[in-house]
Amino acid sequence: MLVGVLALQGDFREHIAALAECGVEAIPVKHLSEINAIDALILPGGESTTIAKLARTFGLFDRIAERIHAGLPTYGSCAGMILLADRIEGAAVGQESFGGIDITVRRNAFGRQVDSFEADLNMEGITAPAIRAVFIRAPWVEQVGVGVEVLASVEFNGELHPVAVRQGNLLATSFHPEITGDNRVHRYFIESICKVAIS
Repeated sequence: MLVGVLALQGDFREHIAALAECGVEAIPVKHLSEINAIDALILPGGESTTIAKLARTFGLFDRIAERIHAGLPTYGSCAGMILLADRIEGAAVGQESFGGIDITVRRNAFGRQVDSFEADLNMEGITAPAIRAVFIRAPWVEQVGVGVEVLASVEFNGELHPVAVRQGNLLATSFHPEITGDNRVHRYFIESICKVAIS
């Protein structure tokens, strides 16, 4: 199995390293031929507007969207969640997403960079102990459609907000498991969504 990590901007190297630690072959994706060659895709954290614009500039946007909507197993973290969402609250003017998950996300929902925080989360499909989740200018899910499974939520100002969701072959988290050294979310993606057993 070959996993591609979109490598136009953001923390793609950390995702590649996490997959390598799981024993999964991963490559940075920057060219159309790589999009066509992969068996699964990860959209990394970074700046969602910049990633989308660069995907347009390099002629990748439409092909990525086509493959996602055709069933390519895809995982998006933070900015990647925004890029997988069908609807974006607080979007920049002209901002695009690849779409695929029937959710509305709110950009920078928890505040600015200075408001970044960590929390312990219980996530469906991942056994104890809790995941230490890192939120950096993170989105949250405002609305979920039929067929979307909420895997984890976090409390903020007295309200629960979904921060991990799945719809079919698509997984999204508003936090960054790739930077914590805990690879259980990546293992969940490979084993439960890509249906590939890893040791």
